Amino acid sequence: MELTLKDLSLIAAIQDGLPLVKDPYAEIGRKLGLSEAEVIESIKELTERGVIRRFGLVLSHRDLGYKANAMVVWDIPDDAVGEIGERLAALDYVTLCYRRPRHLPDWPYNLFCMIHGRDRATVEALADEAAVAAGAADCPRNVLFSTRQFKQRGARYAKCAAAGT
Repeated sequence: MELTLKDLSLIAAIQDGLPLVKDPYAEIGRKLGLSEAEVIESIKELTERGVIRRFGLVLSHRDLGYKANAMVVWDIPDDAVGEIGERLAALDYVTLCYRRPRHLPDWPYNLFCMIHGRDRATVEALADEAAVAAGAADCPRNVLFSTRQFKQRGARYAKCAAAGT
């Protein structure tokens, strides 16, 4: 896939995040000699071509006061996991929901969802609420709280952009 110098410069400019200003695309454009519309259109084209596979926010929940972060793991019957997963994912307080294979006999869980809260009691109450809302109240589950936070960041392309390849 061929990338122009403009593409590489734009990728390098956005990979560490957008500037925290009222018009971030205009700010990037000023730095690159592009209009705001050109920046937006270029990001759209790079996404459509598959160069940029994901474009979204990475938040530090702990910095925002959400100290109780838990992965709720579920043992859902295989014939119901899709439907229950969709119901869980639709809840406002579930930030991530996905299916993974079980690893029996030690790991019976096949559905995972992330819930963030300011304290453990809140997260546990939300997990209970989610179980009822998703129709999984009778399914075994476990609430696994994070004990450490690792740095989250998006894909890194600076080496590629700096090399011009």
